[in-house]
Amino acid sequence: MLTAKATILRWRLIGFLYVASLLFVLFQGGKTSLMLFCIFNVLLVYLVFGRWSGIAQVSGERRLIGGTAATSDQPLVAGARVEVNLDVQIPGFWPIPYVLVRDRLVAQNGNAVPFEASFVPNYRRAGTIQYTTPPLERGVYRFESTQCSTRDIFGLFEHTGTFDSSVPFSVYPRTAAIRDWRQMKYGSKGPFSTSASRSSSKETTQINGVREYIYGDRLSRIHWSATAKTGQWKSKEFERESLPRMIVMLDRYFGAYEKPDQFELAVSAAASLLDFGFRRSTAVGLISVGAKHEGYAPQASADQRELMLKHLVRVQADGDQPLYRAVRQSGALAAAGSIVIIVSPQSGEEVVRAMEWLNRSGAVPVLIHLKRPDEERAKVSDIRAGEWLRLLRRSGFAVYQVGKLQELPEALEGGRP
Repeated sequence: MLTAKATILRWRLIGFLYVASLLFVLFQGGKTSLMLFCIFNVLLVYLVFGRWSGIAQVSGERRLIGGTAATSDQPLVAGARVEVNLDVQIPGFWPIPYVLVRDRLVAQNGNAVPFEASFVPNYRRAGTIQYTTPPLERGVYRFESTQCSTRDIFGLFEHTGTFDSSVPFSVYPRTAAIRDWRQMKYGSKGPFSTSASRSSSKETTQINGVREYIYGDRLSRIHWSATAKTGQWKSKEFERESLPRMIVMLDRYFGAYEKPDQFELAVSAAASLLDFGFRRSTAVGLISVGAKHEGYAPQASADQRELMLKHLVRVQADGDQPLYRAVRQSGALAAAGSIVIIVSPQSGEEVVRAMEWLNRSGAVPVLIHLKRPDEERAKVSDIRAGEWLRLLRRSGFAVYQVGKLQELPEALEGGRP
């Protein structure tokens, strides 16, 4: 882009040439000098009127496509690429040789990715550019104001205009599909006594949603508002008392994570567990202790699922409390009889104290331990290093070790911790 100083120097050069051509006409005369002076006047008019080319009032619309569908129709998952289509419209009538478009995609952590492309306006003074973003990580993204610029045919002066058509969009964490968790089936035979069969469980008065009408439903169960909107019979769906209450606790202690990828694994594991619980119509909650203490009471509604996923989109490892203190602080949400699944890379006495405290509170603690990179590369030679893990298993606690997201379904579906 041209600086103000460079623009002034170029206008001075043009002014000097114009005065020189004028003096040439006055003192030399003749057809050559007159023709040269006329040419300078035409070029000067062209350069001056270029300021009113219409680029300053440029407008446009941005459309985002992730995969084969618009981002508003299909949520984006970490690792996806987004195709951006920009439709640009330039008002006015003054001829424009080309338009240079500059765009910037900004993530929630402040990192920005610049894009630059150009097009030649058609007879309607409009054009379209397309580009594809690199693979996006989890987070919230937005586009800054799009800058459009053009130069005259001599490349002397640049005229710019901006427009804003940005709508923030979210990239959700990766998830692994957990088909089944055998330990959840031991409800009537073990500590998960709340997980009785859904078909024989007793309903509460808490409405959980709307379902299709089943022949024989009582008149009081009919959801009249949904029936009127859809034109089909709908019935109310109620929560059941005996459904297990599953609470996922995400460890956000910044000192526990050596690399950003390890925290992304923790977020993805938590999102996978939430997805598994909601697919089983289980009341699911979330505990997230970081710079702010955030928690969601166990529910089985779609709105609850959306709130927790939006939280996982923007969450960061910004906590200053180790695991045991975070668990104690969140004791109100970890009610007796609920299954509390801790997702953490911490080890040693901190984890043992947290699990024992939850057990004394009447909850059923489960640990998803994220193995550190050094644990995956080589075996730990010190026998004492794994003593805390053996202590937990001897005490009857369920502990699953995961090094990659793909290992989570295999560990849970295997049945034995």
